[in-house]
This record gives sequence, structure tokens and C-alpha cells, in this order.
Amino acid sequence: MTFQSLLVSKDEEAAAVLTSVLSGFGVAVACCWYPEAICKLTEEKFDAVIVDFDDPHSAALVLQNASQASSRDNAITVALLSDKTKVRNVVGAGANFVLYKPISPQQAEAGLRAATALIKRERRRSFRVPVQVPVQLRVQNGPEMEGILLDLSEEGMDVLSAQPLCPAAAINTHFTLPDGKTEIEVRGEIAWANPNGQSGVRFIDLSDNLRGTLKVWVAANAPELPPLDPEPVSQCKLTDLSLGGCYVETESPFPERAGIVLCLKAEDMEVQVEGVVRVMHPGFGMGIEFASRTPEDHAQVTRFIEFLTSRPGTTPELLITPRALTARDADPEGLPNEDLNDPLLELLRSHESLNQEDFLQELRKQRGSEEVAPA
Repeated sequence: MTFQSLLVSKDEEAAAVLTSVLSGFGVAVACCWYPEAICKLTEEKFDAVIVDFDDPHSAALVLQNASQASSRDNAITVALLSDKTKVRNVVGAGANFVLYKPISPQQAEAGLRAATALIKRERRRSFRVPVQVPVQLRVQNGPEMEGILLDLSEEGMDVLSAQPLCPAAAINTHFTLPDGKTEIEVRGEIAWANPNGQSGVRFIDLSDNLRGTLKVWVAANAPELPPLDPEPVSQCKLTDLSLGGCYVETESPFPERAGIVLCLKAEDMEVQVEGVVRVMHPGFGMGIEFASRTPEDHAQVTRFIEFLTSRPGTTPELLITPRALTARDADPEGLPNEDLNDPLLELLRSHESLNQEDFLQELRKQRGSEEVAPA
């Protein structure tokens, strides 16, 4: 399966490097400049949009249009940046990844490895299977209405309703899969809506059983899907670990708010936890908050920390795999907020006021405390 990317840049050297590297990852590249890019985004679908920030205003407009165009399918966005002090600006403008210019093949390969893994994961999550079955819709505080389910994915669906729906509205849906046996009842949010009644619904609060049912059905009925599990990002070094999160040095960090799965190994002990990326430092590392929701989740992290503490000098092995471009629990308010007395977690959640150098300086100050155990 070939993925499609749009490169918006006049930098011929950068374009040559990126085209070569992306080709190696199975990603085709179409090149253009700012005005043409906005037109292309309204007419074509791209899995990734790479924008040169030589003109920050025009680049921000392209990212804004990329976000609007990808309301049905998340496009991964990459900024090309000459001034490292502006990284918070471009992330705020909507860039998931940042590559610093001038771009070397080694830098591009490292930086785009995580981006490509996310592209594969997002394509699988958003892959839609065409269907034609009746669906009952009930907008919050509104009457029930009939509709037709047009396509279905692991994370949402397209519907044609008797009346136009409003974006961001909460909705309850009920339908039966084409097998005629499996009934689906799920809550959702209107992601986009057209005046003709066609709308996109993003599922929310899916139970594990229902999520598994949809995943199996899509896999069985989709003509072609990306690999089930993208390759984990290698060459990661765990430098800081607490009950609430960790910091990992890697040339291939995932973007802020991304959902990831960490596999930590040391000797004969192995721990797997889900997390949310809170801070991303391009080409250097990322800070991850653990999405621990149960006493069992906390207990396994505690045991791993105790294991490392009891064996000074042990270097844990670390593998990181993407779960979603934007985690369901991406907002700190959506995660448990126990009184952990966890300086590392507090630093991760308040990183936006710090540049990379100041953040890392605060991180170094914490090392040696009981809450943070360097690897």
C-alpha cells in the first residue's frame, strides 16, 4: 500500500532528501507552493502534509487547511523549520512533527520514522468500509430520526440523515451490521456535517468489547489494510521514570497528545503501559504521561521502578509503538489526578511555559530524587 504526501516547499535540496527518504518508507510525494497547496488540499486526500515555514503566515494557513481537509481522515503534519526557537509556534499552528533545516538524510529518516508509523496506524483506524444499512440517530435533547449508514471504520462512520446535523453535537446511534446479527449501539460526536444531511460521526466512550467487534469486522470486510502493528520505534533511551510518567531520549519522538504503548523490559521483567505524549523535543526526545487508570496499572509500574532501584546499573530495554495521533485521554483533565507527589508528572503537564533547554534543565534538577529514577 502506497501512502500520499504533499510537500509545500521551494527548497530543492530539502525536497530531494525528503522525497528519497519518504519513498523508502512507501510514501509518494507531490510538491507545490503555498497557493497551489491550499487548492490541492480541497481536491485530493493526503496522508501527510509537509510544510516549509520560510513564510510562517502562509505555512500556518496551509496547516489550517490541512486540518479542515482531514476532518474525515487525520493527516500527519510536518513543519520544516530553520529557527529552532520557533518550535512552540509551529506546534501551536498544528504541526505534529518538526524537522530542522538544513535537512540531512539521517535526520529526515529518524524524524519521519515515527511519522510513518503514525500514518500507518491512522490509516488503519480510519479505513472505511462502504455499507448500506438503516441507522437510528438521536441528537442530545432531540427527537430520534432515521438515517442510512454509508461507511464504517473502527473509530467512526459516515451517515446520511433525514435532517442536517450540527458539527460537535453529541449523538446516540443504533444499527445492525450487515451480517444481520450484530447490533451496535454507540455514542458519538458530529465531526463534520454537510447541508444535504451527510455527516461524519466520531465514536466516543467505546467499550473494549465494542472496539474489538468493530476492529474485527473492519479487518474482515476491508479490501486492503496497512500492517496491523506498525514497527516500534527503536533506539530509545529511558532517562527518567516515575509512577506517573517518563522521559525518553530518541531521534524519532511522537507528537504531543499522541497515544502510544510502551514496552519496558529489564532482565526477566516486562511491563506494558499506555501513555500520552505531553512534550516533544524534535530529534531529541519526548515526555510521556502514563494513562494508568487502575490500581493494577500503578502496581506494575511501581514494581518495575523497585526492580530497577534494586539493581543499580541495569539499563532497561524500551520499545514504543503508536496507538493514535490524538489519544482519547489526551487532555490532562481526562486522566486520574491522584495526589502522587510526582515532580516529573507535574513538569510534563506544565511544559508549555518552558523551551527545550529550560525543560531539560528542570529535568536534570529532579534526577536523584526518590520520585525520578534515571536509567
